[in-house]
Formats: sequence, structure tokens, C-alpha cells
Amino acid sequence: MDLSPWLLEFINSYSVIALFVTSFIAATIVPASSAAILLAALAVGAPPVPALIACSIGNSLGCAANYWLGYLIGKPLIPKLEKSKSGRKALEYTQKYGTWSLLISWTPFLGDPLTIAAGIFRINFLKFSIIVYSFRIVGYIIIAAFFV
Repeated sequence: MDLSPWLLEFINSYSVIALFVTSFIAATIVPASSAAILLAALAVGAPPVPALIACSIGNSLGCAANYWLGYLIGKPLIPKLEKSKSGRKALEYTQKYGTWSLLISWTPFLGDPLTIAAGIFRINFLKFSIIVYSFRIVGYIIIAAFFV
């Protein structure tokens, strides 16, 4: 696992709170992998169930923050997303497939821009929540299952 030593120390020192905070941050446009953070925490001995819960809540709230950022700022965010390949793909998929585009919101690189695009294009928040949170949480359950 190639995470920064300070991040591993932060996770080791603050455990569940650190997992919540880093998973929230990783769900935003900051390039970090919450799955890698969860794996690192489990590898250094974090209890699987609290780690899973902390990552799930933190990452889900981060996705919601992305959605509401897109929803509130709206169309002015489009040029910003168009500057990256993943942002362009997220805009394209969201315009083409609407709510169904969220089925791939768990993927690295594309998932976070998709959650912003969902807000920009006003995808129903309840549908957004059910799809995005479910896929993120299932991913964490699969990771944590290897450590139980």
C-alpha cells in the first residue's frame, strides 16, 4: 500500500474519525482513494465493522457534498469539468444516460465527477442517494470482508 506516512499515522492515531474524514475528502474532487485508505486501515489493525461504517458514512456524505455543489453552482461548473478527461466523460454519460450513469459512480477517477454532474443536471437526489451510496457501501463491504 503506497499511502503517505503522515496519512497512515493519522489513520493509526485517530482510527474511525480519521477514516471518516479521509473518506469524505476522497469522495470530493481531491484525488485520493477511499478504498485504499480503508485497506490501509484494515491492514494496520483497524476493527473492520467500525472502519466500514466510518468510510461508508464519510464517503457518502462527500458524494452528497459533490451533488449539492453541482446542484447549487450548476452550469458554471461545466467548463471546469470539461478540463479533464474524466470530467468530460462524466458530463457525457450524465447527459446521455441520466440517472443510469450513476451505476458507474463507484469507479475510480470517473465516480467523483459523476456525482458533481448529477447535481448539475438535477438528477433526483433520492435516486442519486440510493444508487451512489449503495454501490460505495457494497464496495467497502467487499473490501472489509477479506479482513473479517
